[in-house]
Amino acid sequence: MAVEVRDVAPTEPAAPSESPVPPDVPPVSPRAVLSRALAVPLVLGLVFLLPGVVAALPGPGIRDEVYWLQLVLTGYAGARLAAMTLTVRRRLIQGSFWMFVYVALGVAPLAQAVLGQTPTPVVGTRSDLVLATTLSLIGLVAYDVGVLLARHRPVLRNRAPRRTASVSRRRLYLLVVLAFVASAVFVVKLGGPTVFFSSRQEISEGIQSSGVAAADSESHVGSAFLRGFGTVPALLAFLFLTRWLVTSRAARRRPVVVLMWVGLLGVNALVNNPISNPRYWFLTVMFSILFTAFPKSPVMYRAALAMGVVAALLLFPFMDRFRYDESGHRPVESESAFDPLVRKDYDQIGMFANTITMVDSGTGHAYGRQLAASTFFFVPRSIWHGKPLDSGVRVGQWMGMQNTNLSSPLWAELWLDFGAVGMTGGFLGLGYLCARADRRYTVRTLDDPRPGNVLAIVIPVVAGYAFILLRGPLLQASGRIGIAMVCLALVTTFRSDPRKLLH
Repeated sequence: MAVEVRDVAPTEPAAPSESPVPPDVPPVSPRAVLSRALAVPLVLGLVFLLPGVVAALPGPGIRDEVYWLQLVLTGYAGARLAAMTLTVRRRLIQGSFWMFVYVALGVAPLAQAVLGQTPTPVVGTRSDLVLATTLSLIGLVAYDVGVLLARHRPVLRNRAPRRTASVSRRRLYLLVVLAFVASAVFVVKLGGPTVFFSSRQEISEGIQSSGVAAADSESHVGSAFLRGFGTVPALLAFLFLTRWLVTSRAARRRPVVVLMWVGLLGVNALVNNPISNPRYWFLTVMFSILFTAFPKSPVMYRAALAMGVVAALLLFPFMDRFRYDESGHRPVESESAFDPLVRKDYDQIGMFANTITMVDSGTGHAYGRQLAASTFFFVPRSIWHGKPLDSGVRVGQWMGMQNTNLSSPLWAELWLDFGAVGMTGGFLGLGYLCARADRRYTVRTLDDPRPGNVLAIVIPVVAGYAFILLRGPLLQASGRIGIAMVCLALVTTFRSDPRKLLH
């Protein structure tokens, strides 16, 4: 980009009536003023006020090591979430990570410790719960160490320039066609559009009756592929078209692009709505769309993190309303805003403790078998005899639970496979990778406004899907990841021919 250089005349001395600005006072940008205005109330609210309100709730909970460890963990996560919200450079993946940790491993378990209630029974001793909370805190510290290592990564000289991943225009059209066809098959298999506005229970029954997944089979590969191909291509195609329209005036003048975007908007409203999909997947859809439509807005980024905490505490538990039909629905009865935190999905710390108890009872660590099952999720059990169940189901069956649709947070997954040392190393590497991805996303979106920037879509999707990966189990989360990788491989090109790229 050419830079025009002009001759600048010597600066005239200021008139006596003018008040010269002291040279030691730097100019203050509106963004800096906003950050400073938000800093004090945000830090006080996340680190002290909300944990203090929860800790002051009347309840029969024991104020022992678990209680104090949860206070420390909540304050630590609150401070890191405030830092992510106030940062000048947007860190999408790290922001999602700390928002999940603050709610699911911080505020919710603290409320459970105070009220003396847990969503899922903790079958082991109190020491197992203490160990689970301690290991969770160690994982957070290791994550931050990995982030620091990524910041101080040495610069390699004489390194060859990397080829940039771009979206091929013709391949994007193929993805759009695939999205329409796959979603249409999904709708037809389930019996029509009306089932998508009833309940998740009817969706599951429709998949069973379609013959894709047998009711008595332990393998859910068929249903996972049907759900995945019915929802993921439609979302990714919509995101690519959204960025194309947002960043290119020429695209907004092309009727075919606008019509494809409108059509995919309707498809996503059908197959990716909050009624027929799990709540965590709907969060992925909303976060990815928000960060794609507003790629450079710090206001939207900060609002997403700040309001995400409020929505997770007040609205998210009540979205379970769409899981069952009218006959199976049980209304949420709560005496305070914190009661749903001990009755719904925030069982991550408790399930980590149950995983520790199960391993100590004699089952032992898996030594990578659980991770292998998640990696090769597409292999059916009829071919892979002895393929491990997902970790939540495995622990639930060991506990004797009738409902084994339980969470298995990433902390428990890594500990089950590799023990405390492997879990710590895993979060060290995770922090490093998240920091590197966020840094590259910032550079590619601020300094590279190309409509076909693949990374500008991948990072928002990963930031939204992080909620599912952190909650677990990994085996359940792997299906949509594999389908997303296929879709990305379909549209990505490393050639620099402008005639074949988006513009």
